[in-house]
Formats: sequence, C-alpha cells, structure tokens
Amino acid sequence: MDREFSRKIETHLREIYGANYKEEYLHKLEKCISYYKKRIKKVTSPITEKNIYLITYGDSIYKKGEAPLQTLHSFLKTYAKDVITDVHLLPTFPYTSDDGFSVTDYRQIAPELGEWNDIHSFAGDFRIMLDFVANHLSKSSEWFQQYLKNDPAYKDYFIERLPDFDTSNVVRPRTTPLFHAYDGLGGAKEIWTTFSEDQIDVNVKNFSVLLELTDIILYYAEQGATSIRLDAIGFLWKESGTSCMHLPQTHAIISLWRGIFDHLQPHMQIITETNVPHEENISYFGDGKNEANMVYQFSLPPLVLYSLTTHDASKMTEWAKGIKKISDTSTYFNFLASHDGIGMRPVTGILKEEEIQLLVNKVEKNGGKISYKTNVDGSNSVYELNINYSDALINKEEDTTEERIIDKMLAAHAILFMSIGVPAIYYHSLLGSENDYMGLEESGINRRINREKLEYETLISQLESSNRRKQIFDGLKKLALIRSQHPAFSPYASQTVVDLGKQVFAIKRENEQETIYGIVNVNCHKEEVVLPAIGVNLLDNRKMEGKTVLQPYEAVWLQAH
Repeated sequence: MDREFSRKIETHLREIYGANYKEEYLHKLEKCISYYKKRIKKVTSPITEKNIYLITYGDSIYKKGEAPLQTLHSFLKTYAKDVITDVHLLPTFPYTSDDGFSVTDYRQIAPELGEWNDIHSFAGDFRIMLDFVANHLSKSSEWFQQYLKNDPAYKDYFIERLPDFDTSNVVRPRTTPLFHAYDGLGGAKEIWTTFSEDQIDVNVKNFSVLLELTDIILYYAEQGATSIRLDAIGFLWKESGTSCMHLPQTHAIISLWRGIFDHLQPHMQIITETNVPHEENISYFGDGKNEANMVYQFSLPPLVLYSLTTHDASKMTEWAKGIKKISDTSTYFNFLASHDGIGMRPVTGILKEEEIQLLVNKVEKNGGKISYKTNVDGSNSVYELNINYSDALINKEEDTTEERIIDKMLAAHAILFMSIGVPAIYYHSLLGSENDYMGLEESGINRRINREKLEYETLISQLESSNRRKQIFDGLKKLALIRSQHPAFSPYASQTVVDLGKQVFAIKRENEQETIYGIVNVNCHKEEVVLPAIGVNLLDNRKMEGKTVLQPYEAVWLQAH
C-alpha cells in the first residue's frame, strides 16, 4: 500500500485512539482496504448542477407481485429519469423498528424489498445513495444477541452502564431513557440506547467495531453506492462528562473514511446527517476537504417555512449571508422535506422562541404533530414538526385555492433549487402528496404522517387526474430541468445574498460562465422590486429589467446579460 496513504491512515487512527492506539490497528485496516481496492468500481463523474437527489424508501411505490425496489426503479426510469440523477434509498436492510433505522443485518437487503441484484440494476440508471446507520443497530441483530451470550468475538461491542461514567451532560434527541436493561448470560445488562429500547449504540472505542463499520461502508461502495449517508453520526463517540455529541474522535472517524474514499473512489460522496444547530452542523465540513463531502442543510426547511408563513424573508436572508462556498469538493445537501419531520434544533439562535411557537401552532392547526426532546436540565423542548411539507406551508386564511397552494410549494422549491449546494427532493414533495392521517392514526407514530406508501397504478392515475399532484410534479420537474442546464447553479459556484426587501428572498449565483439572480416573492400579495440586473427570466423566457411586479409567490431566475 502507498506509504504516504498509510501514514495518513495511521494519523487518523492515532487521533481516534490516542494512547490506546496499537500498530495492529493499522495493519488490519490496510488489509481491509486492500481487499476492496480492486472491487470498487470507479465513479467517473463529479457532482455538478445536473445532480438532483430523490429521498425515498425502497417500498415508497409498490405493485402487487413485484419487488418494491423494481417498482420504484421502473417508476423513476419512466417518469423522472430526465430530472432525478441520484436516488437516496432510506435503509434497505432487514430491521425491527423505526421504519428501517433499527438494522438487524448491515449486509443484506430486506427480502420484502428485493435483493442486491435490484440495487445493481438500479445503479445502472441512477447514482445510488445508501444509508449507513453506523451509530446503532437492532437489539435483534446477531451482533447484540451474541454479545448477550458473552461470545468473546463481540466483547465490548456495546456500551454498558458504568458507575464512574458521567452522563449528566449527554445531549438527547428523545424523551426515552438513555439506558435499557437486557437479559443476558449471567444476568441483566444495562446498555446505552440513544434513540430507543430497540436501537443499541455500538462502541467504536473497541477497534474491532470500527473495523467492522469500515468494512461495511466499503462493501456498500462495492455494491454500487456512489453516496453514503451517515445517519445520526454526531452521537458516535461517547466520553464521560461530555455531551457525547460531535466529539473529536467522531470527526476523526469521518476524516478516516473520507481519506479512504479519496484514495479508492475520489467522487464518492460522504454525507453527514446531524440535526443540530447550524454552527455544530457545518463543523462536519472539517477544513472543507477532509470530512464530509456534503452536510445536510438542516436550517433551510424551517427557515423557508417561516419565511413563507410570515411573508418575511429577513431571517432567512440574514442567515444566508453566512452560507458561502466551502471548497471544490464539499458543499451543502439541501432539502425541505424528508422521512423525518422538520427539525427545529437547527434554528436555535436564528428564530426566537415565540417564532418557533408560531410554527408549532400553525402545524398543529394544519393537522400535524409535534415531537419533543429531553434537555440536559430534564425539561422538554420542540425537536421537530411532523407534517407533509406542502401542508405545513398553507396559511389557511390566505391560501384558500389549490392554485395558491401549488404556487407556494413551487416557490419553496425554487429557493431549494437555486441555493448553493445539491438539492434533494422527498418523494412526497415530488408527487404532491398530503398528510397521511390514516398512517398516523394506525401507527401512533408522528413521523408516519409523511411516510405513506403509494400503489403504482393508483399513483399513475392520480398524476393525470389530480391537479395538485400533476401541477407540483410537473412544476418541480421543470425547475429541475432548467437548473441542470446552468453552471451558475453548480454546487461549488459562489453565492451572494441580494437585498430586495423583506418580502423577497434573493441570491446571486455565479461562476466564470454566467451569473443568475434567484428571486422569490415570499408574500401572498404582489411585490414591486427593482431588479439587480438586465436579463432573461429562465423560468418563462421573459426579458426583464428595472422595476417589475412579482406575483404572489412568484419565482424569477434572472440570467444577467
């Protein structure tokens, strides 16, 4: 193995394990990397303005008698291949709870979804992003069951409660207990569970666990993944007396994986998912070249929602002034909706408590639910808003027509598509869905309000007959196609905020080839603005200059001449 590369790997391992580092760690990791070196097929193209991700479950669209992965692949290939380039498949592995995020076997495809051959086929038409739930796995997994049986191969794979380990500062995303008891050989064991009784945190202080995780992430690349999402990665390393969030060892592990992929697969995208305040979130860029290729832009969904709710873009405009180009290999993973709710922790320090409460009240009025987290002092605070994003946008007193609801949804996504980074659309946003009250009621799980499974033939029919589905689907495809044709929208092109008044969100995107001004009226009324340049609106080919009147929720992408 290349000597310089080996030195870099050793440096990362020493950062992770400090005085506990052993030379055998490097040798074992080198052996693992060497095994996959010839097995991982090179990705030949970098991320550009053409890349748009779809966030979806493997069985989001189903057809009786067919593997859901095949059905989803067929639908996207037929109806969306001209706009969707990358498909983020939420956990496709066998699981026991949390809609896939309690994995029993990292290396198998859940048989109810299909098999690895379906992933390979999918990867022939789309770039594939796989979910790596590295922080925890199911209590029913072989790892944990063997651990409970005191199998020496799984010794120290998990984190037992120790009397001298101070957990008083641990940050919690849930209101459930941090430890749960499990019956094992020799008696009950109390084990660390960040998320639920069924989700057992792994112990990466044990090098054997880190080696296993590294092997798994490389295995995903071998199977055709071109992006890896690191789920809940901020919780990975635990240290007594700390918050057990974003610890230096966690950052060093991400740097290790980034370094391995830069060596084996330079265009692989490592994407970190940390639903936390903005400054904490962007810390996962590291120096811009050594950690995440993309970081989830968690502040964007609540800020877009707040702007279109209050008809005031001031908060988002001020926040956006701090959003700059990171590097030529790292950028933001932008989204508005996902399988989870609209996270509110990321706007800590951006929105005031009463402004967050305004959104809470609106979401509840629009049929949504609110999920909470436990704070260090034992109190609870809002963690996320559980609601379909289109329904979240509606101001019932103003948005009284279907056309207005559609316009508002498209305005929100015009902001998504024009912002620096790579856009990702949740499947229910692309398909113009609404709240799934039946799924919510049957499951009692707040997040199920936005996780409805769609029958293939019914969906195709609705895309023709339902005005809301059709207009949103067609409108988003149009925005995506136009975006893909303009290098000023490159994820690595610069972004500058333009002040056109508080009812308008406006940014300047440019590179050496062109300059485009993205302008969106967040108001339900017409707004007169003075355009920052003479040019053509890419969305309707109108020539525009000087003063102009923006219609309610109108978007303009002005290509400057």
